[in-house]
Amino acid sequence: MPLLSKFFRGDEKLESCLVLDKAHVTQGATGPHVAKIQLALFILDTLMINRSEIDGKNYGPSTAAAVLAYKKKRRIINHSYQTTEDNIVGKMTIGSLDREMSHYEAALVHRDLIGDPDAEVRPA
Repeated sequence: MPLLSKFFRGDEKLESCLVLDKAHVTQGATGPHVAKIQLALFILDTLMINRSEIDGKNYGPSTAAAVLAYKKKRRIINHSYQTTEDNIVGKMTIGSLDREMSHYEAALVHRDLIGDPDAEVRPA
């Protein structure tokens, strides 16, 4: 089953992460797929990541801390071998991020179709 969100869909490394244990995204990884994870963490939970990690598209300590915070909030634990959350983006984590980004995208489309209810209304 491929990733659903427009944001993640088609990214080879993230698509692999969804289905292969060896494709988990861990500290030390770099690239556009890391930048997508970082942005999703900010969009979904306003989790802050060190600017140098963002600029370098690097999965460093602050990205790892943001992933851990995201997972703790949602209790993302693979109970077959874990007792607590970790800071790795694996199958369950990318699946969760993808579902939430898909919902976020749908909300944006919905808002654009019906108009922004918080927008200032100006007389004609």
